[in-house]
Amino acid sequence: MDVKALRDCISSTLQANADIRRHAELQLKQAEQSPGFVGALIDIVESEPDQNIKLSAVVYLKNKVTRSWEFNEDFPKVAPVPEEEKPAFRERLVPVLASSPPQIRGQLLPLIGKILHNDFPQKWPSYMDITLQLLNANEIQSVFAGLQCLLALCRVYRYKSGDKRDELDTVTQATFPLILSIGNRLVQETSTEAGEMLKLILKIYKHAVYYELAAHLRGESSIVPWATLFINVVRKEAPPESMLEDVDEREQHAWWKAKKWAYSNLNRLFVRYGNPSCMTSVNAENYKEFAKMFINNFAPEILKAYLQQIELWVSKRTWLSKICLSFIVAYMDECVKPKVTWQHLSPHVDNLVAHVLFPLLCQTDEDLELFESDPAEYLHRKINFFEEVSAPDVAATNFLVTVTRNRRKTTFTVLNFVNEIVNRYEQAPENEKNHREKEGALRMIGTLADIILGKKSPIANNVEYFFVRHVFPEFRSPHGYLRARACDVLEKFSELDFQDHNNIVVIYQNILQSLQDPALPVRVEAALALQPLIRHEFIRKSMQENIPQIMQQLLKLTNEVDVDALANVMEEFVEVFASELTPFAVELTEQLRDTYLRIVSELMEKSSGNSDEETFGEYLDDKSITALGVLQTIGTLILTLESTPEVLLHLENVLVPVITITLENKLFELYNEVFEIIDSCTFSAKSISPTMWMIFELIHKTFKDRAEIYVEDMLPSLDNYITYGAEMMRQNPAYLDLIVDIIQTIFTHDRLGAMDRICGCKLAEAVMLNIRGGVDKYLQHFIEIPMQCLINPPAKLVKSYQLHLMEMVINCVYYNPVVTLQVLEQHGWTNKFFSLWFSNIDNFSRVHDKKLSIVAICALLQLRPEQIPQTIQPGWHRLLQGSVRLFETLPVAMKNREEISKEGLGLEDEFRSDDGNDWEEGTEWNDEESTLLAFPRASNHIDPCQDEADLPDESAAYLEFLNSESAKLKDTIEYEDTDDGEELEEESMLESPLDSVEPYIMFRDTFLGLKNQQPQLYESLTKSLTAEEQTVIGGVVEQASLNEATAAATAAALRLQTNGN
Repeated sequence: MDVKALRDCISSTLQANADIRRHAELQLKQAEQSPGFVGALIDIVESEPDQNIKLSAVVYLKNKVTRSWEFNEDFPKVAPVPEEEKPAFRERLVPVLASSPPQIRGQLLPLIGKILHNDFPQKWPSYMDITLQLLNANEIQSVFAGLQCLLALCRVYRYKSGDKRDELDTVTQATFPLILSIGNRLVQETSTEAGEMLKLILKIYKHAVYYELAAHLRGESSIVPWATLFINVVRKEAPPESMLEDVDEREQHAWWKAKKWAYSNLNRLFVRYGNPSCMTSVNAENYKEFAKMFINNFAPEILKAYLQQIELWVSKRTWLSKICLSFIVAYMDECVKPKVTWQHLSPHVDNLVAHVLFPLLCQTDEDLELFESDPAEYLHRKINFFEEVSAPDVAATNFLVTVTRNRRKTTFTVLNFVNEIVNRYEQAPENEKNHREKEGALRMIGTLADIILGKKSPIANNVEYFFVRHVFPEFRSPHGYLRARACDVLEKFSELDFQDHNNIVVIYQNILQSLQDPALPVRVEAALALQPLIRHEFIRKSMQENIPQIMQQLLKLTNEVDVDALANVMEEFVEVFASELTPFAVELTEQLRDTYLRIVSELMEKSSGNSDEETFGEYLDDKSITALGVLQTIGTLILTLESTPEVLLHLENVLVPVITITLENKLFELYNEVFEIIDSCTFSAKSISPTMWMIFELIHKTFKDRAEIYVEDMLPSLDNYITYGAEMMRQNPAYLDLIVDIIQTIFTHDRLGAMDRICGCKLAEAVMLNIRGGVDKYLQHFIEIPMQCLINPPAKLVKSYQLHLMEMVINCVYYNPVVTLQVLEQHGWTNKFFSLWFSNIDNFSRVHDKKLSIVAICALLQLRPEQIPQTIQPGWHRLLQGSVRLFETLPVAMKNREEISKEGLGLEDEFRSDDGNDWEEGTEWNDEESTLLAFPRASNHIDPCQDEADLPDESAAYLEFLNSESAKLKDTIEYEDTDDGEELEEESMLESPLDSVEPYIMFRDTFLGLKNQQPQLYESLTKSLTAEEQTVIGGVVEQASLNEATAAATAAALRLQTNGN
C-alpha cells in the first residue's frame, strides 16, 4: 500500500472542509479492505512528525485491529487482517510502543491486548523476550514500556483459571522478582513518573492474582516482600506534587492511583485468599494453609497500618482519597467476623463509629451544593448509592450493618451514639443546631432498620417514640435534605408495627404534604415512603380517594428525574388500585408512553453522541433501568383491564410507538418487557386487533434481524398470536408463513441452542393444535425437523429437548395420523419413533404431555387396518398398554399441577425475614436514663462470647451455593440420552386447546367406537391386555361416565343461575 497516499488521506480527514473530510473518510474505508493497510498505518505512527496525523493514524490502527484481527461477526463487512501480514506487524508493535509518547501508547495498548488474547504465546513467542529486555534496560522510558507490556499480558489472563494460566505463571515467575525490585526503588522516590511506574507494577500484581494466586506467589519468599511493598505504599507520605488543589484532579494523580492499587491488592489477598472463613470447597484445597498463615501473620499488620492512616486522617494530619477511604473501611468490614482480626479491631469500634463512620455518613459540602444545583444527580447518588462502589459512605454503611449484625453489643454502641447526637440537637438553641449531624444520625438509624426490627429485638418497641420525638419534627425543617431524610427513615422502617394508629395518620399526612415539597429530592423520597403505607388498611382506603392525584404526582416525578424505584411505586399502585384507576387508564397510559419515549430518545441521543463505549454503557444502564420500570408499570396496568376490551383496544394504539421505537432501534435490554406488553395486550383481549397484526409483522422482522436469541422472550406473545389469531391465519396464509418461518429459523440458526429450540417445538405444537386442517403443507417439515435430530442426535442431547422433539412428532400424529405415518415410513423412521415414544412414556410427566399422548393414541386407534404400516402392526397392541400407563399416572400429574398452581403465594413470606437480623433470646439491657434516651443502653449481660468467636461468612455460603448450582447446571447441559434426569415442569402461562379436552371421555368414545366399528381389530388389541390392564381401562370408562355426569350437572346449574339473573 502507498504509505504517502494513505498519510495524505488521513491528513484530509482533519481538514475543516466537510466535503474533503467525507471524501477522505470514504477513501479510508476502501483502503481498509486492501492488503498492507495495518503495515502502512504503523509506518505512519512510527515516523510521522505531525502529532495530529500520528494520533489519527494510531486510532484507525486500533479500530482496525480490535474489530478485525480475526473475523468478527459484529463487523461482518470488515475484512480481517491477512494472516501473511500478521507476523511482521506483531514484531514491530512493541518497539513502536517503546519509542512513542504517552498519548500514542494509550491507543497502542488496547490493540496489543487484542492480539495477545488471540495469539499469545503460540503465534507471538517473542513478546516476553522483548518485554524482559525492556524491563532490564537502563533507560526509564524502556522500563516504562516493559511494564505496560507486562500489564497488557496480565490483563489477558485476569479471569482465566487452572491450566489456562500456565503461561501466566511462567511469565510471573520470570518477571515478578524484577518488578518487585523496581517497585521497592520507586517507592522511595517522589516524582510523578515514579508514581506512574509504581502504579503499573501494582496493577500488574492485581491482574495476576485477581482470580487465582499462583503457588509460587503464596510462599513467604514472595508474599512477605510484596505485602511489605503494598504497606509501604500505603504508609508513604504523599509527595507534594500529588497534592493538587482541585480534589478531583488530586484523586487522579499517579501517586494516589498507586495508593489505591496498594490498598486494593492487600484487600484482595485477604478477602479472596487469606480469610479461612471465606474459603469454599472449590478453593479450600489450594488456599487453606495460606489462609491460616495470612490471617494470623499478615491480616493484623495490614489492619494496624490502616488504623494508623485513619488516625492521621481523623486528626487531619493527612488527606485520603475517597477510594482509599473506601478500601480501608471495606477491609475493616472483612475483619469483623474472624476472631483473630476482631480481637484487633474491637477496641477501636467506638472511636471508628464516632470519628470515621459517622462523618462519612454526614452530608458533605459537595452533597449540599448538589442538592441545590443538581437535585437529580443528588438523588442518583443517594438513592442508587450502592452503585458507587468507590464511595466511602457506601463502605461505611456496609461496615455499620456488618458489625451490628454480627457483633450485637456494638448495636447499642451505635444507638447510644445516635441518641447523644439527636438529644444534643434537640436541646441546642435554634441557631446552634447542627443540622448535618442530625441528618447523619437519622441516616445511621435508617441503615440499621432491619437489625433494630429483627425478631426478638429488645429495641423495636422504642422506635415509635424515637420517631415522634426526633423524626416527625424534621418534616417542617427549613433544610430540604433533612426533610428528605425524614421520609427516607420512615421508608426504611416500613415494617414497624405502630402501637398508636394516630402516628400512622401523621406519617401519611406528612408524606402527602412532602409530595408537594419545593425540593425534588424530598418529593421523590416521599413517593418512595408512600408505597409501604399501603399495607395499612385504613391508609389504603384513604389513598383510594386521592389515587388519581397521587399517580399524576408520581408521573410528574418520573419525568423530572430518572429513578427506577419510582416506577416500582407506580407499578404497585396500579396493581392495588386497579378499579380506581380504570377510568383514567387511557390517560395514564398515554403519560407513561410519553415518559418512556422521552427516556428512550435521550438514551439514543446519548448513544449517537458518545464514542466512549464504557461511559455510554453506564448511561445506558441508568436510563434503561428507568425505562424498564415504566414498561413494567404499563404491563401491570394492561393486565388489570382484562374485563374492559374496549379500553384495551384504545391502549394498543397508544402503545404502538413504545413497541416500534424499541424494536426498530434494537434496544435489546428492553425486549423482555416490550414482549411482555405485547403478551399482555393480546392475552387480555383474547383477540388480535389490526393494530397488533401490524406489530406481528414487526416482530417477525425483528426476529430475523439478529434478535433470534430473544425467542424465549417472544414465545408467550407468539403463542397468543397463534391461539387468538388462528382464524386470521387461516384467512391470510401470509401470517401463517411468517410464524412457520420463525419456527424453521429456530431449528436452523447456529446461534440458538436446545432451550431456544424447545420454543420452536412449542410454537409448532400451538400451530397444529389451533389451526387444525390449515397447515397441511407444513406437516412434512414438522415431522422431518424433529425426527432428523432424534435419529441423529448430537453428542449431548438435553433430555427436555428430546421430549419436546418427540412431542412435536406426537402432535403431527394427532393432527393427521395417516400422513404422519406415511412420512415416517418414507424415511424408515416409524419403528424408531414408536420405540422412542413408548419407552419414554413415563417421562411425559405433565398433564399436558399425558393428554397429548392420549389424544394421539385415540387418533391412531381410529385408523383402519389398511392405514397401519405393516412394520408396526405387530406392536399395535402397545397403544392400549401405553394408554393404560398414561391413565394410571394421570391422577398424580393432575394433583401435582394443582399443588404447583397454589405455590408461590407464600414465597414472599418465606424469604422476607433475614435470619441474620434475629436477636438472641434472653438478651438483656439496662433502662437506666430511659427518661433521657429513646433507646436503651447496652448491658454487660449481652452474650460476651459472641464478641470473641469466629462467625460464619454468609458470602462464602452463597458462593458455595453458586458452585453447587453451577455443577447441577453443567450436569443438565451435558445430560446424555438416558432415562435419568429431571421431569418437565408444569407450565401455567401458555394456554392450549388440550386444556379443554376431557381425556377420559375421548378415550372411552374411541375405545367403544373401535369395539363397535372394527370388532376384529378390537379383539386383537384387547386380548394382549393383562387382567390388571383390562381393569384400568374399565375404570377409565367408568370415570368417563362420572365426568360426563358432573359436566352435565355443572352446565345445568350455570343455565339455572343465568336464567335466574
